[in-house]
Amino acid sequence: MLPLTKAAQGTTHTVKWAFGLPEIMEKLNELKIQQGSNILVVQKDKDYMIIGSGGKRVVLDNRIASRIQV
Repeated sequence: MLPLTKAAQGTTHTVKWAFGLPEIMEKLNELKIQQGSNILVVQKDKDYMIIGSGGKRVVLDNRIASRIQV
C-alpha cells in the first residue's frame, strides 16, 4: 500500500482505505470513491492532483490525497 500522492501520473489503482474529515469522506462517497474503487491518476502537481473515477474527474489537495491508500 502507498498513499495516493506517491502514485505515478497515468496509472490506475484500487483504493484500499481512506480516512479524513466527515465532510471530505461524504464528498468522496458521493463521487463513489471508496474502498475497492478504481481510480486513475490524471495529473499531479506539488499541491494538488486530479483523479478520475467512474467517468468523473475531481481535484484533490495533496493533504487529502495522502489520506487515501492504494
